[in-house]
Order: sequence, then structure tokens, then C-alpha cells
Amino acid sequence: MKILKLKTVITISVTLILTLALVQNTTAQTLGGMYTFFSEDYVGISIEFRAPQETTPGENITVSLWINCTAAHMEIESFALSIYGFRYGKEKISLRSVDIIGSTFPLAFNHTKQYNYTVWIPNEVWDATYAELHIEYTVAGTLFEDDRNFSITIVRNVYLEQLENMFKNLNYTYCQLNRTFWECFQMNLTKENLDRLNQTYWALQQNYTSVQGSLTELGNTRMAMIILAITTIFFAATTFYVVMRKPKQYW
Repeated sequence: MKILKLKTVITISVTLILTLALVQNTTAQTLGGMYTFFSEDYVGISIEFRAPQETTPGENITVSLWINCTAAHMEIESFALSIYGFRYGKEKISLRSVDIIGSTFPLAFNHTKQYNYTVWIPNEVWDATYAELHIEYTVAGTLFEDDRNFSITIVRNVYLEQLENMFKNLNYTYCQLNRTFWECFQMNLTKENLDRLNQTYWALQQNYTSVQGSLTELGNTRMAMIILAITTIFFAATTFYVVMRKPKQYW
């Protein structure tokens, strides 16, 4: 019994440790809604770039650049950041370009500097956006430089999402119509079957028109016969009346 309880305690402890490790890892990646897209340790300097993981067209995002000096006698000569996206997913356009440090700029040893920038995402930009970093710096008189390009925030393709929703609605409507079509005609809703039914409809329409014409002629004939019968009866009655009214001759 004691062994069973001990195993239970060990299992719960391991689960808690793994859970805490996952939470810490997630926190290190998201950092209050921000995701670390780039992190690099250079000679004498560490650089980290953070931005939202996802956004929607027509909104602003805030990106952060963290620079940490890890060596004495380090001076930054040039540090430029460019952010760009693709209009309609094809044409490359600039979203923000900044020259973070345009002249020689010393950083104190073990000092971290944070730069925040607001980036506007146009309505016609979607999918992945990208960042370009260019850095030139010296450590104790030795020059170092590097250029990096990496993907950052994903912009939702709201147009594609709308089309997908419209397609789902149309597909649902089609399924409903196809079910009704099968119940009525015992066939699937296809172009060939619609053409066949359309031909049948026009044939029935022509037959109906022909029958309607025949009914009109029959009605006219019936009316003429009625008029003729009335006329005949009238003349017969008139003749009978005249005969009956004729004076009798006495011999």
C-alpha cells in the first residue's frame, strides 16, 4: 500500500515538473503576447527580435529589438532594421525601415537596450512578413558585421478565409439541393441531368401549348354548335308557331 502511494506521489511530482517546464518554455517564447523570432549571440553582443505571432490586415503591430552588450570596448557602427511583406502575397513592399544606430554608439558592458517600433499592416498584405537586420560593430578595434533575414508575424489572409466560408456555404446548399433533387427525380443534381430535365420541360411546354390551342378550337366549335342549335330551335319554334297560327279553311 505504501509503495502504491509512493508511486502516485512520484507520478504527480514528475507531471508537475514537466508542466512547469512547458509553461516556462512557452513563456520564454511568447513573452506576454510577443514571440521570439530571432535570437543570436555574437562576439560581444546578443540580439533578440520579438513580435506577435499572428495579426490581421489593417492593424498595427509592435515589434521589439533587444540588444545586449556582452564585452567591454564594444561600439556599434551601424544597425539597421527593415520589415517588409508581400502585397496580395506576391509583390514585396516595405512596411517599416529604421536606422537604429546611425553613428558610433558605445554600449555599457552587460547593458541591455530595448527598441520598440510600430508597424502598420496594409489591407492587401497577407501571409508571412519578414525582417532584415544589418549590423556593423567593433570590439576592441576589431570590426564585425552580419546581415540576417528571417520570417516574422503571419498576417491572416482574410480574403481567402471569406472565400472558404462562402465555399462551405455553397457546398452545404448544393448538398441540400442535391438531396431534394434526388427525392423528386431519383437522380443527382448534375449539369447533364439538368439539361435532360430542361429538354423534357420544353417538350412538355410545347405539348401543353398544342393542347391549349386544341382546347381553344374545341371551345370555339362547341360555342358555334350551341349557337347553331339555339338558332335551329328558334326557327323550328317560329315555324311551328306560324303553322299553328295559320287560319283554318272551311269547305
